[in-house]
Amino acid sequence: MFAINCFSRNEKKLTFIVMMLLFALPSIVQTWEAKDKEPYYYGIHEQENDKKSKTNESHSEKEGSHTDEKGDTKDKKTLYEKENYPPALWIGPDPFILDDVPNTAARRDTKAPSVDKVYKDMPWYERISLRGYTQIRYNRLGETNPELKCEQCDRSWGENGGFMLRRARMVFSGDVHPNVFVYIQPDFASTSGTGLHFAQIRDIYFDLSLDDEKEFRFRVGQSKVPYGFENLQSSANRLALDRNDPLNSAVANERDLGFFFYYAPKEVRRTFKYLIQSGLKGSGDYGMIGVGAYNGQTANNAEANDEPHAVARVTYPWRFANGQIFETGVQAYKGLYKLRNKTKGVGGEDEFLDERQAVSFTWYPQPFGFQAEYNVGRGPEYNKETNDVELRNLYGGYLQLMMAIRYKSQLFIPFLKGQYYNGGKKHEIDARSHRVRDYEIGLEWQPHYAFELVVSYTRSQRRFEDGALPENYQEGSLVRIQLQINY
Repeated sequence: MFAINCFSRNEKKLTFIVMMLLFALPSIVQTWEAKDKEPYYYGIHEQENDKKSKTNESHSEKEGSHTDEKGDTKDKKTLYEKENYPPALWIGPDPFILDDVPNTAARRDTKAPSVDKVYKDMPWYERISLRGYTQIRYNRLGETNPELKCEQCDRSWGENGGFMLRRARMVFSGDVHPNVFVYIQPDFASTSGTGLHFAQIRDIYFDLSLDDEKEFRFRVGQSKVPYGFENLQSSANRLALDRNDPLNSAVANERDLGFFFYYAPKEVRRTFKYLIQSGLKGSGDYGMIGVGAYNGQTANNAEANDEPHAVARVTYPWRFANGQIFETGVQAYKGLYKLRNKTKGVGGEDEFLDERQAVSFTWYPQPFGFQAEYNVGRGPEYNKETNDVELRNLYGGYLQLMMAIRYKSQLFIPFLKGQYYNGGKKHEIDARSHRVRDYEIGLEWQPHYAFELVVSYTRSQRRFEDGALPENYQEGSLVRIQLQINY
């Protein structure tokens, strides 16, 4: 949408044909096997036990029941909630249920052990879970311009970029007390200059809840700043290989050290959890309401001006009668940012007002979905006319279309994404000035929860200028491949 005008007529036609093939191919594979089979449905099935019992009894009396392998009587219609949830374009006999995701919490017995058992008798290593993922990329296929680069999104773009270990993360997390949750995530694939694979802390925080349902929580430590849906979405769940420039330029690496408060009713928290465990690409539970204060110099950087940033976010996942979920959100932050690097000879102040406001819309793929965000604000940006860093307006957003298709145990998600950004990136040298028009079309394939493959074609126009390169416009295209292992 944002970059389509940069293509020639033939390129537009080719892109349209490729897009249609990507969207159609998974849904037509061996469709004859499913002609006489009833499609499965998305079902949350999050009712209370007494309601389930009543429903089962009612269906058993009125419509008949079936017996499973263990001899338990269950009603098929109750299991899949077919009267409440829309079809998911499934082909084959295997429904997409919570057992097909790596989060072991989704497969645990719903009857929780006593508090004494969990927090007194159990050793620490049984309270702390360990999980993680690794991403390996290659970006040079079909590359038309080795000078086209993106420092913030993927440093293996362009010249001398080869195979890259993009992320190698492990997460240690768990409840060390009924009201205290800890989360530690190091990354073993961080870069420093030309060096690769340095270990670095990404997250290290604890949540202190004020009630048994954990609806009111304080979060203290280094964690994600609640600004932007895609910023909060885990890189393990995101479809596009990189986050969008417009909102991700607000908080490099999405994290900072601070103090946050989150509130969400129990029902909303359950919906957030379902959006992750069901494979619908949710952003996680950062509260229905979130407010906080943080340093503002981004993760793993010391405070530089004794002026913390303030942030606030409100979001809500609307659930319709047919099971469709639509999440809307608004967020804003404000603070003072001090530049870390300037080219010799570049003038202007070192400290600038840093403020933004954004809106977010996510129609979860059931099976069709879209994701859109837009933000405006003010911040530092290099001006090549004066060779100074100045306070200037910024704006930009993105739109992503996707569709979830499942064939037996496999999940296919074709997607199309366009973005536009006009503004500075405060984290880069001289608050480098950017004009970005990107267009991306790709396909994510998950044969099972432990492995994912993403292949995408990117067409990009980027003007990124600073004191060393005041005239720097690059345009080109490339094919990108990513392998991801979840464990």
